[in-house]
Amino acid sequence: MSIIRDAVASADAEACAAIYGPYVRDTAISFEVEPPTPAEMAERILDAQKAHAWLVLEEEGRVVGYAYGVPMKPRPAYRWSCEVSIYLEPGRRRTGGGRALYEALFERLTSRGYRTAIAGMTLPNDASVGLHAAMGFEPIGTYRRIGWKHDRWHDVAWAQRSLAADDAPPQEPR
Repeated sequence: MSIIRDAVASADAEACAAIYGPYVRDTAISFEVEPPTPAEMAERILDAQKAHAWLVLEEEGRVVGYAYGVPMKPRPAYRWSCEVSIYLEPGRRRTGGGRALYEALFERLTSRGYRTAIAGMTLPNDASVGLHAAMGFEPIGTYRRIGWKHDRWHDVAWAQRSLAADDAPPQEPR
């Protein structure tokens, strides 16, 4: 049975670091070059949860994926927008876990007053591009040759999704 829940930094950081590590070491999906330690991952979880969210997907008592929202930019006018990311264990693509994590994350972010989600995807990455399109993200641009990793330049495609559609003055995010 699968459940999606708030991450607990002290209990989930090691699993999240283990899921993320191969993306850092073996791919250009992440532009980090050294995987974060469990302690560093715990800090990231706590930081995200202060005003946004960090959720984990658990199957049979084991964390197999996670998704989070963080500030998009530090300037005050951007405070209703957030950047989102999702990571699943290898072999878990197209199992519904990514969609379920994002649906729960968007619900949480919307309830906290956020209006827009932004996602960046290192190219090529058909799986991520497909998931984001299926989740209602629309392309907004591509940074060309922006990151150097694994002996080559990589593009990053950016997409955005509305979390709340009204044009009323926003309340402060909670």
